[in-house]
Amino acid sequence: MKALVLSTLTATAILVGCESADDNLRVVGELASDRIELSAEFAEPVVEIAVAEGEAVTAGQILLRQDDARARTRLVEADAAVAQQRARLDELLRGPRQEQIAAARANLEGAAQELAFRDAEYQRITRIQAKGLASGEELDLAKAAFDAALANRKLRRAQLQEGLAGTTVEELAQAEHALRQLAARRDNMAIDIERLTIRAPVDGVLDSRLIELGERPAAGQPTAIMLGGDQPHARVYVPEELRVQINPGDAALIYVDGLSSPVDGRVRWVSSDAAFTPYYALTERDRSRLSYVAKVDIAEQRGRLPDGVPVQVEFTTTTDQ
Repeated sequence: MKALVLSTLTATAILVGCESADDNLRVVGELASDRIELSAEFAEPVVEIAVAEGEAVTAGQILLRQDDARARTRLVEADAAVAQQRARLDELLRGPRQEQIAAARANLEGAAQELAFRDAEYQRITRIQAKGLASGEELDLAKAAFDAALANRKLRRAQLQEGLAGTTVEELAQAEHALRQLAARRDNMAIDIERLTIRAPVDGVLDSRLIELGERPAAGQPTAIMLGGDQPHARVYVPEELRVQINPGDAALIYVDGLSSPVDGRVRWVSSDAAFTPYYALTERDRSRLSYVAKVDIAEQRGRLPDGVPVQVEFTTTTDQ
């Protein structure tokens, strides 16, 4: 009888010891996904909602559209400005037309003839005034007309030389920079049109929609919340005495409430900053201890599990330190 009691106590002690060891390797938490907030960049009304709440989406899939009529009008204006500046650059590269050169030669010839006439008139008035037959005012008028004709000939000669020399390097550089500036503005407006269509940045699930069809969100206002990834991760709290044994890449088993068997997992990240464990995460004995938040990814292919479900995580690759 004593031997039977001793054997029973020994077996119980072994089971308790094993259970305690397993408990030391298990931590608790819940399933959670990376939440992605999608905001409107422009205050334009929503004209289309393409995805329902709770629906799985892929990266790049359209979630909703805003009215882009105003943005497209600005883009047409920008395209016209770019075309105009490109034509101006082509004109500078080609240089002045032959007709313009001929007109400049004719203007110079006319200015030379006018100067010759004014010079002769000035000389005649000078001789007459020397004989006392013309007033000083007439001489001054003749001199002013001669000076004006001389300046006009200089102007026409400079215009002809400018035409013959063609476009300067500086003019071409200015035109090229102006074209780049207008093209950049046009590209920016094209980006604005694209941003009026809100797309899923990653694969995941549309968790909630914060705006309805026809509403006009303010710039920067959230319009939808996504849960990123194919699966949520287990967000758990690692006790301080276990922290040194847990590293990114370690294997783990995730026990999800409602599943009969554990799910394979792998540690993605462990916080380097300690925090107080939430009251629901540990037993009453452990609530006062510091812990470290960790994320454990689900490593097997299966249907998406719901967020918020309580889990326990057992780390299977820990080693004694």
